Amino acid sequence: MNMITVVKNGRLNPDVRLWTGMSAIAVGGLTLAEFLVQALLVGARPALDDSEALAEFMTRTANQTLFTILIDTFLMAALIVFISGFRQLITHTRPDLQWVANIMYGSGLLFIAVTLVGDGMEGGTALDTMGLTADASSLRALTVGHTLMFGSIGCTLNALVAGSAGYLTIASGALPRWTGVIAYAVAALNLLSVPTMFGGTSPDSFFAAGGAATAMLATFPWLVWVVCVGFVAIRDRRRLEHLPAEVRAQLADGAAA
Repeated sequence: MNMITVVKNGRLNPDVRLWTGMSAIAVGGLTLAEFLVQALLVGARPALDDSEALAEFMTRTANQTLFTILIDTFLMAALIVFISGFRQLITHTRPDLQWVANIMYGSGLLFIAVTLVGDGMEGGTALDTMGLTADASSLRALTVGHTLMFGSIGCTLNALVAGSAGYLTIASGALPRWTGVIAYAVAALNLLSVPTMFGGTSPDSFFAAGGAATAMLATFPWLVWVVCVGFVAIRDRRRLEHLPAEVRAQLADGAAA
């Protein structure tokens, strides 16, 4: 596989495996930071039908919520780099799988777009309380909307990303087969999380929409797969046999000199 190519001016193009790995690790680190902010600084929200408690909670955690959204914005940027690099690894190995790689890439971009829209709605709940009298009905509507985006809608798109990535990995051999098996498992778990949209919105319910079940069955396994692919990509870039023949020749000439 061509990880590095020589351009006409003699310079090397960016190392796609390195950038894929770095972006995957960034996704993992940013997700962990977002989880810590959400768990330690924001906490669990009250029931949506408790208007006073909901308005007080949103007012008290407005800045923390905006900070979480800021982290998520950078996380989505790193995810764009990751899925772009992943597609490049596949298509350089098996150009005939371009159409499947495009499905993975397109569904990944759509997942990112849906997530950012959900971030915007969640950010609206914070801004609605800053310098304004909190409107419980608006807070409730925005919360229910982004809950579906972060939950069942996102899980459906993630299942398509992971399922197509699993097929691409095994069919192309661009990455170890076991990462493809993990991707298939991630796709199945995300599909299992889709019905949580019928579980209501109670913060105490494990199978509530966007609740703990989604995090444990969908988000965490997805994160494990991304980080695994990242570490594998960085590890494999050190193998000389992955380099094009002309680059190996240049390195050999440089070492001899």
